[in-house]
Amino acid sequence: MAQTVFESLDEVRAAVGTTLGTSDWIGVTQEQVDRFAEATGDHQWIHVDADRATRESPFGGPIAHGYLTLSLTNLVLPQVIEVRNTSLGVNYGTGKVRFPAPVPVGSRVRGTAELVACDDVPGGVQTTIVITMEIEGGAKPACVVESLSRWLA
Repeated sequence: MAQTVFESLDEVRAAVGTTLGTSDWIGVTQEQVDRFAEATGDHQWIHVDADRATRESPFGGPIAHGYLTLSLTNLVLPQVIEVRNTSLGVNYGTGKVRFPAPVPVGSRVRGTAELVACDDVPGGVQTTIVITMEIEGGAKPACVVESLSRWLA
């Protein structure tokens, strides 16, 4: 169940400026990275060649693709927000996306979500939720994204 549950779009509108919650830790495995490389065609050695990445990369080993880290934010939202009494909620896109730190394979990440805007759109609202993906034990976040969602009545 989500950490923050809204019963109406009016409750969503009133919650701008609040932290919605923090997800569970998500492990990042070499198998995930390899499957992401297959799906996207991004086979850069810093992601998929563990031996070479350990020897040659400035990161000390293979790292997750930035866009893999971004895609993990889809696991965060249902853990932190639920909007009831709507017909549907959909991803609308993103605003600004940044990748301040690489995610080493074998590490864990989790996301904290903050509702920063809620704008009326035909049939409902569009929310801007900033998701900050932290790396367990890391000094900088792995990803910060302005996630845009639409919730229709």
